[in-house]
Amino acid sequence: MKKQSNFLYKTVEDKTIVWFENSNEYLVLENTTADILKRLSKGISVKEIAEALSKKLAVPLDRTIDFIIDLEKKFYTHKSNKESEIINDYRDIEKPKSYEFIKYYKVNNVVFKVSYLSEKELSLVHPKFAHLMISDTTKFDYEFDVFINNNFIFLIVDKQLIGAWSRNDIHYFQGKFSMQFIQKIHQKEENEWMGVFHASAVSDEKKSILFLGDSGNGKSTSLALLQASGFTCLADDFVPMDVEKREVYSFPASISIKKNSLETLLPIYPELETTAEYNFTRLNKIVRYLKPNNTNYFNHLPCNDLVFIKYEKDADLTCEKISKVTAFQQLIPDSWISPKKENAEIFLDWFSTLNCYQLTYSNNEEMIAAVSKIFNNDL
Repeated sequence: MKKQSNFLYKTVEDKTIVWFENSNEYLVLENTTADILKRLSKGISVKEIAEALSKKLAVPLDRTIDFIIDLEKKFYTHKSNKESEIINDYRDIEKPKSYEFIKYYKVNNVVFKVSYLSEKELSLVHPKFAHLMISDTTKFDYEFDVFINNNFIFLIVDKQLIGAWSRNDIHYFQGKFSMQFIQKIHQKEENEWMGVFHASAVSDEKKSILFLGDSGNGKSTSLALLQASGFTCLADDFVPMDVEKREVYSFPASISIKKNSLETLLPIYPELETTAEYNFTRLNKIVRYLKPNNTNYFNHLPCNDLVFIKYEKDADLTCEKISKVTAFQQLIPDSWISPKKENAEIFLDWFSTLNCYQLTYSNNEEMIAAVSKIFNNDL
């Protein structure tokens, strides 16, 4: 019986990246392992594959048979999606009769009305978008309702329930809120987005660069320094890319500045001195928000470069190309990639064309000069 081919394969450097449709997961495999998987998916028998492999590798047939059977078990076992589902149809949940906070946000010419049940709900969304706020208006294009009921946080958009998330899944709620926001701004449905990256995106108005790295490595600080040097902040923390153009789209959230970056940034952005401070105890971080210098939130630009950036006290500047496989393994855990097969294929094609760098610095001017070189293809 022929197995359903629910994989995608992309050879990158000396490895094969495999995408599994059932679980929307990516794995980097040795080429031989990926080749066995391809043959299994075509319905070729274990014995036939094992015989060919036994000859090729000069190992006993029983060992290659065992290896292939183990692979088959591992890769054909259906895995459930990572995002936890709540078994609840919500019919017994009543929408609140009144909300304590109603805010209006304007993104270019699009107006959002967002109603928050209380200060708790407000704190989960509003700080990042406060710079977009306008005074009360009777005219708005889209209406979002955010409320907690029975320990679940609910999101309703234009009177339609989008979902509900438990307290442990607040980040999924925030991601979905942002996803709904960009769908409305850019008039693209969720399946028209290739993915969203946990990164910072900076542009020179012709193209964009993505900065990646673990929390605390300096992505947002570097972005703030670059925007003070004439570059544009396209997006911070939530970087959307579309399928059609394969471009990074602007996202209008503020840049989140951690407490330990204030000393560096206060001389450049004195307004941070009096900006409200938010303590996210669950994430163990204290942040202030800096308004991005973007004036066109409809902007979208191509991206050819990924930069894994790291601020390290007293370090000499190093900026060098790194293996795409290494970059891929760091990019994927923090990203949402569309589960649609055609979109996953476009993502793999796009990724295979990228330049990937590791940039470590302690001197801000040297970092800015190195990024300028990447923009100018001078590295």
